[in-house]
Amino acid sequence: MTEKRDYRDTVFLPKTDFPMKAGLPQKEPGILARWEEAGLYRQLREARAGREKFILHDGPPYANGNIHIGHALNKVLKDAVVRTQSLLGKDAPYVPGWDCHGLPIEWKIEEKYRKKKKNKDEVPAKEFRQECREYAAEWVDVQREQFKRLGVIGEWDKPYLTMAPEAEAGIVAELLKFAESGQLYRGAKPVMWSPVEKTALAEAEVEYEDIVSTQIDVAFEIVESPIEELVGAHAVIWTTTPWTIPVNQALAYGPDVEYVVYRSGTKKILVAQELWTQFAARVGDSPWLSEGDGWSVTWVGKGSDLAGTICRHPMHHLGGFFAEPRPLLAGDFVTTDSGTGLVHMAPDHGEDDFDLCKANGINPKFVVDDDGRYREDWGWLPRTDERSGSVINPKFNAPDGPICEDLKAAGALLSASADYQHSYPHSWRSKAKVIFRCTPQWFVPMDMPDAIEHIDTTAEARWESEGGAQEPRKTLRQTAMAEIARTRFVPAKGKNRIGSMVEGRPDWVLSRQRAWGVPITLFVHRESGEYLVDQAVNARIVEAIKQDGVDAWDESNVAQLLGPDYDPADYEMITDILDVWFDSGSTHAFVLESDNWPDLQSPADLYLEGSDQHRGWFQSSLLESCATRGRAPYRQVLTHGFTMAADGRKMSKSLGNTIDPLKVMEEYGADIIRLWALSVDFTEDHRIGPEILKGVADQYRKLRNTFRYMLGALGGFDDSERVDVAEMPELERYVLALLGELDAKLKQAVEDYDFNDYTRALVDFMNEDLSAFFFDIRKDRLYCDAPDGLERRAYRTALDTLFQALIRYAAPVLVFTAEEVWSTRYPDGDSVHLLEWPEIPAVDADTARWDKLRSLRERVTEAIEPLRREKQIRSGLEAEVVVPAGAVSEGFSADDLAELFITGTVTLGEGDAVSVTKSTDAKCGRCWRLLPEVEEDGDLCGRCTEVVAELDAKA
Repeated sequence: MTEKRDYRDTVFLPKTDFPMKAGLPQKEPGILARWEEAGLYRQLREARAGREKFILHDGPPYANGNIHIGHALNKVLKDAVVRTQSLLGKDAPYVPGWDCHGLPIEWKIEEKYRKKKKNKDEVPAKEFRQECREYAAEWVDVQREQFKRLGVIGEWDKPYLTMAPEAEAGIVAELLKFAESGQLYRGAKPVMWSPVEKTALAEAEVEYEDIVSTQIDVAFEIVESPIEELVGAHAVIWTTTPWTIPVNQALAYGPDVEYVVYRSGTKKILVAQELWTQFAARVGDSPWLSEGDGWSVTWVGKGSDLAGTICRHPMHHLGGFFAEPRPLLAGDFVTTDSGTGLVHMAPDHGEDDFDLCKANGINPKFVVDDDGRYREDWGWLPRTDERSGSVINPKFNAPDGPICEDLKAAGALLSASADYQHSYPHSWRSKAKVIFRCTPQWFVPMDMPDAIEHIDTTAEARWESEGGAQEPRKTLRQTAMAEIARTRFVPAKGKNRIGSMVEGRPDWVLSRQRAWGVPITLFVHRESGEYLVDQAVNARIVEAIKQDGVDAWDESNVAQLLGPDYDPADYEMITDILDVWFDSGSTHAFVLESDNWPDLQSPADLYLEGSDQHRGWFQSSLLESCATRGRAPYRQVLTHGFTMAADGRKMSKSLGNTIDPLKVMEEYGADIIRLWALSVDFTEDHRIGPEILKGVADQYRKLRNTFRYMLGALGGFDDSERVDVAEMPELERYVLALLGELDAKLKQAVEDYDFNDYTRALVDFMNEDLSAFFFDIRKDRLYCDAPDGLERRAYRTALDTLFQALIRYAAPVLVFTAEEVWSTRYPDGDSVHLLEWPEIPAVDADTARWDKLRSLRERVTEAIEPLRREKQIRSGLEAEVVVPAGAVSEGFSADDLAELFITGTVTLGEGDAVSVTKSTDAKCGRCWRLLPEVEEDGDLCGRCTEVVAELDAKA
């Protein structure tokens, strides 16, 4: 028997040096180094110069510690926005920045002092600030390299830092715009205060946690009232902050609430009728309720009847402040949701309390010091009392603590229990409880009439050209609300969220009582209390800060800053610093409008941060810009949710469920993080975990192998092989039509910032339409057709079109892999990231007809699988298939179907079922197809005979 020839050397298998194994952790740093050496970011700026701009303004992360997975998600999203806009041909520069001032850094330096048993106040302020500056600079450098490692492209050699002297001068310049326009005032209001950190906090610096507090019912004896029955009765209040009782100055009632006096023996109690049952259950077997033969109603009336009623404080025997009368005041905020329907008023420690008392001529007493203890001269539990303690100390407020002990001794404590569960504000930095504390602070008014009279008319004109004429705006709140209305929010629910926050927010507290930050550079006249408004003085202040940073705001420079027209003895130099949200809220001014970054412009096209920034950076930037420019600093706002653990719980080191992006890059590479970040629905809270990352890595391997196949299949391809679309077989035209649909879908996803849809559409197309369908079918043509055959050339032409498009689509997602793929095919070419969006040929194809065929193909594959499992056949090429004639689209012959289904033969039959039998035909020794024309196994089919003869002739 003659030995059959081995035809393997005549088969055109794909060849490429592109490895199947990615080795991203080792490979990516080298790609990064090449980008830096080539100056890729600057190349991109030069390539896009003069094009339509797209400005994403970077919200500054805090320079404090290694990046976490939330940082990684945020930066990857920003990078995807910048890269896709650049891909569309726009000039999309990206200037990263860092927030460098503020309490977290100051706290770290103080911790270092405490370990050395040093007091921060004993260190010169300039020296202390320098330590803070060095600490922040160190972490800026660390985070910069970590962000770069993620493949984020930008102006990394020239970022903005809020602690840079020019930035500090820019922040001061913005503050002085507020001062010059009269949008600052110094006032005493209750603000959220951290006794641990000894400073006021903004709402954005507070987080709410569930706690258990002591709840008490306290009786205030009525000593005077127009209603005789009330005299001698006790008005009962309920509170969960016992520590505020020592600062009580009044009681509040609801004018429309119905109240009742219950009498038993000699005791009379005034409460809201609707809350009596709750109150009685809470007080239980108190002697107050057990005295006499039971309770009877002696008076019922409306809250408005209580006007003119006076109580006395339970600790009136202490004299002084405590002996002063406590009036009952009408408060619209009083409800019957809980408590007793009567609310004790401490204007030092509550917004409603402050406003109501102020309206009735009652002023705060400022009795709690910055560390949360009562003043030394206070008449009840002063800080010198051995029982005194911080007002946030649970023991101080406990049922057996000093407050309750004294109230009980005075016969005024009706109930006390440490079992009230509720949500309570905490500092997000120290995690300690905060209090409302009335202190003198600097505020920006939200509702000052005619506050917005100095609109930047040039900027306003630009806005009007985009959105039409705007209604006149008087107050900062009105201006901000109007700007929210015309800003695009993605997702759209962000508009309502920030709108409700701005609509109800109090005046902006600008001042902080700390050292590391930008000073409130104001001089206040000692006699009039007015701050100095002089443009010449302000110009000197800004210039001094620009030269020497915040250290220029020093007592030694007062005369120089004030100049010859003012006597330093007449002015107080403010020592408070600015809320750090004012720092970052001013970045649009000293970054987007700065000559330091001429590629940028204002307003920004997009701000992108986590959804918590509706109350943080989005809002502070909005208010700052509206107050100084009459418009928002952004046209669009995109928000992402929070990254949760795989089980949906919040990540916590104590739970051991955190995912460190640095370790993920060490194990998998940055492209895996990027693929994960751009595959999840980031607009909502989303998940990550080891198993999720393994799934992403598997997805990545499929994409990598698809590119690897294309590189091998396109080996040696040049323009001489090209086939016009009109000459291509119908399958190629169909796939190119699908590419056109994908192109439109991806462009819409970019417009919508929907990277979840973008990535999934790209992945599905490469896996399902190409690898599992088109490539699977056409591998026979690629391997076995003659090199100059029309069908093979058409396939390779279509492959090249697909490659040129897909590598561009993938580049914003898999930045390193796309570069590796591109440089493998074009080793002497420029970076893939300099390319622009592909031009897709217009192709007419009956996609519905092909969709019907693909559905039938799936049925055929399912029918073959049992025979393959039972090892009756080894592949579909050994199968003879009968398919329902009615399921086949017109125009497909039996030979076409066999090629498309990758089977031996296909026959059209009756009925609805697909049937499969093993072919009895012989197998071609080259293409392995089983065909009637092959006489015996190992012989060649007609096509292969011609191809081999041609190859032999050329050999």
